[in-house]
Order: sequence, then C-alpha cells, then structure tokens
Amino acid sequence: MQLQVKSSPFNEEQVELLNRLVPTLTSDQKIWLTGYLTAVSAGQHSEVTAQDAKEAQGVIAPLKAREVTILVGSHTGNGEALADDAEAKLKKEEFTVSRFSLDEFKPKNVGKIEDLLLITSTHGDGDPPDNAIEFYEFLHSKRAPKLDGVRFSVLALGDSSYEFYCQTGKDFDKRIEELGAERMYPRVDCDLDFEEPASLWFDGVLNVLNESKENAQTDESAVSHNEGTVADTTQTYSRSNPFQAEIIENINLNGRGSNKETRHIELNLEGSNLTYEPGDSLGIVPQNDAVLADQLIEAAEWNPNEPVTLNKQGETSTLRDSLIHTFDITSLSKNLIEKAAALTNNEGLKKLLEPDEKESLQTYLYGRDLIDLTQDYGPWEVSGSEFTQILRKIPPRLYSIASSLKANPDEVHLTIGALRYDSFGRSRSGVCSVQCAERSELGDKLPVFVQKNSNFRLPQSADTPIIMIGAGTGVAPYRAFLEEREEIEAQGDAWLFFGEQHFVTDFLYQVEWQKWLKDGLLTRMDVAFSRDTEQKVYVQHRMLEQSRDFYEWLEAGAHVYVCGDEKYMAKDVHEAILTIIQKEGGLNEEQAAEYIADLRSQKRYLRDVY
Repeated sequence: MQLQVKSSPFNEEQVELLNRLVPTLTSDQKIWLTGYLTAVSAGQHSEVTAQDAKEAQGVIAPLKAREVTILVGSHTGNGEALADDAEAKLKKEEFTVSRFSLDEFKPKNVGKIEDLLLITSTHGDGDPPDNAIEFYEFLHSKRAPKLDGVRFSVLALGDSSYEFYCQTGKDFDKRIEELGAERMYPRVDCDLDFEEPASLWFDGVLNVLNESKENAQTDESAVSHNEGTVADTTQTYSRSNPFQAEIIENINLNGRGSNKETRHIELNLEGSNLTYEPGDSLGIVPQNDAVLADQLIEAAEWNPNEPVTLNKQGETSTLRDSLIHTFDITSLSKNLIEKAAALTNNEGLKKLLEPDEKESLQTYLYGRDLIDLTQDYGPWEVSGSEFTQILRKIPPRLYSIASSLKANPDEVHLTIGALRYDSFGRSRSGVCSVQCAERSELGDKLPVFVQKNSNFRLPQSADTPIIMIGAGTGVAPYRAFLEEREEIEAQGDAWLFFGEQHFVTDFLYQVEWQKWLKDGLLTRMDVAFSRDTEQKVYVQHRMLEQSRDFYEWLEAGAHVYVCGDEKYMAKDVHEAILTIIQKEGGLNEEQAAEYIADLRSQKRYLRDVY
C-alpha cells in the first residue's frame, strides 16, 4: 500500500521517504515506531528510546532502583542483629541490598555506594568497635574520596551512662556529610533500650527510599510474590520477646575463702528454638532488687501503689512493681541528670550541669544510683509515676556463652561473676549478677535471648591453631570453644592463657582444662594467679615469657582471641602482643601495628571485651 500526498498530512518529500521506509520494516519495528510516535505526540521525552516505545505500548519494564548498602560496625552483636532485620525488610520490599560488616567492606569502594545505611556501636571511651577501626581511619584520612551522589543515614548505638555516648556514630555522620554525601534521614542515637528508636529510624529511612523509587511494585507482582507462602506459626524468641529459661544448675565455682563468687549457671532451652554458636552471648533481662526499690520509694516519699503507664500500648503497673521489673534505678547518666534537674528546685543539681563542672559531674555519676540522686538533690516536684517517664528501661545484660550447643543440646551455660562493692556509705551489687547469685534458685526462670556475635568465631578450619587469652569470667567462651572442637574432633592446636587471683580458690573450670590437656584437645596452658606471688603476675606477663613460641604460633596462622576487661586486661594484652611482634619479628613500632592490622583484616585477632 502506497501513501498518497492528497490523503495524508505529509508533504511530497515526507511521503516519498515513508513509502521507501515502511515496506522494509519488520512487525517488531512497526510496533516500536508506533510507540515512538505515541510517546513523541504525548510530549513525554525529548529523546525516545526502545524503552519509551515499549512503555507507550503498555509494556512497562521496571527501571533500575538505587542499590542500598548496609554497613555494620558492631561489638556485642546488636548492630549485626539490626542490620539483619533491615536487610530482610528491604529485600521484602524488593530493594537491591548489599550488607557488609565494616571489616569485610573495602573502604575505597565507599564512593561507589548509592544509598548507605551505616549502623555502628561505640566502644570504650568513644572509640569505634574493632571491626570498624580500619574503615573509620580511612574515612578520616586524606585518602577518603568525595561522596557526591551518595545518600546516607546513620543509626548510632551506645550507652548514655558513658561520657562519649554514641560518639562513633556521631563521628561517622559528621565525616560522611563533610565528604559531600547527602543525608537522606537524620542520625538516630540509641541507648541500651534501642528497639523502638531503631524501628523509627528504619521506618523513616524506608519512607525516603520508597519516595525515590522510580517504579513501584505492581499489584500483580506482589500477588505472585506471595503465592504459596505458608504462615510460620513457630514462636520466635528475641530481645523484645525473651524466652523464659528454667535454671537447672547454679553453683559457685570459687573455693572456700575466695573473695570472689563466680556462678556457673545452666539453663534449659527446650522448646525455645533458640540456637547459638561458640562466641555468641546470652542476654538476660534482669529485675531490680525489691529492697532497693523500696528504699527509693521511701527516700522520694512516693506512693508504692500509684499506677504507672509502662509503654505506648497503655500497659500499667504499680509504681513499686515498675521500679522492680521495668525501670533502671541503679545507674546515673548526664542525660538523666539533665531531665531530673527540671523536676526540682535544687540549684545544686542545675549547677552540676554547667560547662565548667564537667569533671565534677563525671565524678558524681560514678558509683551512685537513683537513691543517691534523690537523697542529695530531691525532693522531686512530680509524683513517682511522672518521674518514671524520664527513666530508661532496665537494659539486658549480655554474658559470653560458656557451652557448645553440639555438646549440650537444649542447654546454655553461663559464667557470671557476682558484683558486690561499697560506695558512698552503702553496699551495692550488680543487678543481674547478684540476682543470679542470691535471688535465683533451681527451677526459677530467667527471660533470655541469644545475641549473635559474628566477630568472635572459631576458625572455619578445625585444623587452624588458636590462642585464647582470658582472665576471670573472660574464660567462658573458651570453654565453649573447646567443647565445640571436642565434638567436631578438631585437630588444630589450642593454647590457653588464664588469669585469676588465687590458684587454690579461683582456678575456674580447672578439672575440665586438665582433662582437655590430658586428651590433647588443649595443647598448652599458661596460668597467672596474681595474688599468689609477692609481685603480681598477669596473663600478659605469661605471654611475654613465652614470646618466641607465641610469635611462632602467629606465623603458623594461629587465631588470637581476647576476652575480659577492656580498660586494663585487654589493653595490657594488646601492648604485650605488639611487644612480642616487635621483638620476635624484628619490626619497629609502626610495622608491628601494621602486623596487628593485618591480623584483624584476616579475622585472626578477635576480641570480646567489656
């Protein structure tokens, strides 16, 4: 069929071109051309492609959405759990998601990220957690790239009782913006009771991501995605829904005459569907001592039976019960002091918050509780119910698991040191540790959940040698390690450094270590009992005594684990390792630091410190 000039809106030249072109077109090309002309006539684009033609014909191809990258800096595993949850929810919403621990992510690739969600805890005195150190240092160096085109949001985890609350998250948030990235959603700082603010942060981020999504999911794809889905009715236990685990063993590991009390506690997990690996922690949701709650009520002259609203769902309790089961009354923080100052006419408390009183404030916070605050700066101008609105919830306590699930099915074992001390004229005790030591009997139940810790794992190969360094209850995960390696019949060498005060009364799990030494599962063991000699000897001293062998184990590929007190023990152990590497490797200080950094990057230097 030939197009005629008279029967068309085209001029003679256009008709000639069309008559030459149309007979040569295939069916697909004619369809494409129809879409092209439709799109042009609708004025949709100045440049029309095959994509435009298909859309004009009603064939909608999804456009590529921005990829979301989740980076996690975590110490105890809280960040890891939140990242897992965020990744699952984003994938359910059909976003393209990549997730990395910060030590698994190549820092130089940060400029290639499109949408960045950074979840990080803060360690020690405002320091990044171990697995975030390399990325943190890179980002704050001159090598850091410009991040124009990157959108980001930071979720910071911390503990408001520490001076440098959420400092690592704050540092990342500031630095990423300085490098040119666009903040898609404001940073959220989370205290130990982090579930609700973390959820609000994620909802805010998700709203932004959805708004920028170029092509929404169609109803048809949503239906097909859900076809064949079977509802999972299995009860899931977690931090927000802990399992009530029965105490089946609770014994004191210390001998008569010890000034310590270390409890070995075994809990029944039957029916919980909870699983764990060596290196993980168990969270316990504790309760305050009723005697302490009564003392606070008396000091503040509150009505113990006054009703208190516990949450946004409207659950209520009496003031006394809420101070026992719900609210933290044993620790003070700057944040709490600021809120309490608005509830009293005492000018002394307000003065304590002045900038030049910073050191005095830190001194006051250490070793005191809410009873001290009430006695020193009360009375409060509000009722007990109103005062609870400024209190945080009792934070769970995390304990390194001291057992292997393979060796102890449906059980989990813990090693808990009872904390007791005198301060400012009163006897004090650890909320959870003394609850376990004094107020828990066989058959009682504790609310528990598993806290995964992928940053403290046994080597993938059972033939890899391991060096385990711990003092006191820091030996707990190594009991789990050896139980696990015994079950899988591991052949790799194992070396334990253990420290405590006295050999006779404080040699925790002595019989088990000696059995494993005899069986060959534990290759070597060096112990340091600091109070048995005139000059105190600690684990770092034993390491330095075995300097040559320690270095040879490192050179042979050993993984090094450190568990225990961060401020003293872990710091001293780290310095000892640096000294050994310098001495035995013939390296200078900078080269030894690089050696340590390399161990970290290979996940061969792992710490679980607190």
